[in-house]
Amino acid sequence: MYFIDTIIFTLLASGDSLIQRNDSITRAIISDVTNGQGLERMGDVLKQLLSWAITMGGRVLAAIIVFIIGRFIIKMVNKLFSRLLTNKKVDPGVISFLRSLINALLMMLLFIAVVNKLGIETTSFAALLASFGVAIGMAMSGNLSNLVGGMLILMFKPYRVGDLIEVNGIMGRVQSIEIFHTILRTAAGVNIYFSNGEMSSNMIKNYSKETHLRLDLKVSVEYGQDLKLVEQTLRTMIDEDNRILKTPAPSIVVDELADSSVNLSMRVWVMNDDYWDVKYDLTRLTYERFNEAGISFPFPQITVHQA
Repeated sequence: MYFIDTIIFTLLASGDSLIQRNDSITRAIISDVTNGQGLERMGDVLKQLLSWAITMGGRVLAAIIVFIIGRFIIKMVNKLFSRLLTNKKVDPGVISFLRSLINALLMMLLFIAVVNKLGIETTSFAALLASFGVAIGMAMSGNLSNLVGGMLILMFKPYRVGDLIEVNGIMGRVQSIEIFHTILRTAAGVNIYFSNGEMSSNMIKNYSKETHLRLDLKVSVEYGQDLKLVEQTLRTMIDEDNRILKTPAPSIVVDELADSSVNLSMRVWVMNDDYWDVKYDLTRLTYERFNEAGISFPFPQITVHQA
């Protein structure tokens, strides 16, 4: 019992001493704050914070100004560069490629200038950027092939800006040749982006490369129709259209004896720009003239013989 009382008395005594110690510390803090020395320290801290805020605010403002002016200068340089190359009658594909490349380099320099204005050391930042560039280069190794593909396209010129081409069954006009992509615009007004690596290795049909194109139009009639009348009707359509060239001479041949029809092929040569208009007009006229001449179009049929 005496042992327990001793422990309780010791705990109470230590608790009183802890309370007294905390009370003395609290009084010292209050005394330090309320006197001139504590207020002076708080004033120094506030001054340092205000000075830091003013310095950083000035750096941020300077960085914003540099960015705005830099963007304006880059736009002016791009316009001047494009105008200079256009006056020199450089290929539009080369212009778009070089313009996008120069724009990327100028934007990188502008980014470094903005970072420098923010107070970041450019030497350490350059080292970080170099290591980061190596990592990005390894991750974007596929785009390097697109860059090389774009250079090959500009060098060997399988197509140019404005050409009508067909790639992977998609037809459109070349709008621009960028660093990594070639942009095609389809007849529906949709822009399609093809990688230059794909464009340099795939089969491309260029409808604008030659000034003359041969138009093949397939015409089908029923069995039993007068082929001389069919050929005469088609020949009249060809003679009446001034867009169809006389040389090379047009031809009409029986191409196939199919299951339910006799298929003829009408082959004519036209100028590049007239290809699609002539194709659509001849298709419509074939339907109208055959109906006028009483020539029947085929339809699937099966002949059943009963024993």
